[in-house]
Amino acid sequence: MSILEIKNLNVEYRVEGKNIKAVKDVSLDIGVQDSIGIVGESGSGKSTLAMAILQLLPSKITKVTGEIIFDGVDLLKISEDELRKIRWKDIAVVFQKSMNSLSPVHKVGFQMSDIYKVHKPKATDREVKERILELFDLVNLSERVYDLYPHELSGGMMQRVSIALSLIYFPRLLILDEATTALDVVTQGQILNEIMNLEEKLHLTRIMITHDVSVVSSTCKKVAVMYAGCLLESGYVRDVLTKPKHPYTEGLLNSYPSLKGERKNLRGIPGTLPDLSISHRGCIFADRCKKATEICFKKEPKMLEFDNNWNVACHLVGGVDCD
Repeated sequence: MSILEIKNLNVEYRVEGKNIKAVKDVSLDIGVQDSIGIVGESGSGKSTLAMAILQLLPSKITKVTGEIIFDGVDLLKISEDELRKIRWKDIAVVFQKSMNSLSPVHKVGFQMSDIYKVHKPKATDREVKERILELFDLVNLSERVYDLYPHELSGGMMQRVSIALSLIYFPRLLILDEATTALDVVTQGQILNEIMNLEEKLHLTRIMITHDVSVVSSTCKKVAVMYAGCLLESGYVRDVLTKPKHPYTEGLLNSYPSLKGERKNLRGIPGTLPDLSISHRGCIFADRCKKATEICFKKEPKMLEFDNNWNVACHLVGGVDCD
């Protein structure tokens, strides 16, 4: 059963007279209590995709088309008032650098209480504090944090506060956008373990956006690989990250060290992301792909589905109509 269906999603920015295609024809089907990691280089459209789901992109310079169906409702077709009833209550997000989002001159508990009352204005101060302390317990924070200022917390504690804020209404879908990037490895591991425990307790569905393949491999059931706004490969982690079918996925994996197995030199992917303000023939990754053939520069590969919901857009696996 799906909780979120993204169908042919396109996001286009209009900047300085240019139309930048930040997300192009992306389709994803996310089931209830799924955990899916969206990976790719910086600039590949991961965060834009997340912001499009919540409709937090600036409307004056952004054009969003396609379908984003959450629990049977197309979020692109409802009013802002209707969306506000879903945003944060049913779908919540932990933003990049969210540890800097709180006011430095107000105590943590005061700010969280204020946020809680946005959707629960009739809640008593006692009810609100009980909910916040319950959330602190879930994310392994001491009750004393309630009466502290943000500058009195460490980076890991602030990130836990951000996660607690995202869970304040016990949402059904949680999006984490590079939520652990600025943390040390030990703290990152602790927070990721707590997030996975929360999924079991709260029956959460999670979308994790990151450039770190190792985070996805250890914390997610599924993975989607994006490049230059396009979805190139998706499926279960045990399939995609152990036997990748797309050369870009293979390149990402070769860029990360392994703690097990044979030692080998790390290899980056030569070249840079293409200019998304111009049209591209063929495969979007062709210019940087060592395995590209003539057809890769002429025809865009189709997305093919293999066993076990494994989807790949690459001519190497037959994704081309040669007629």
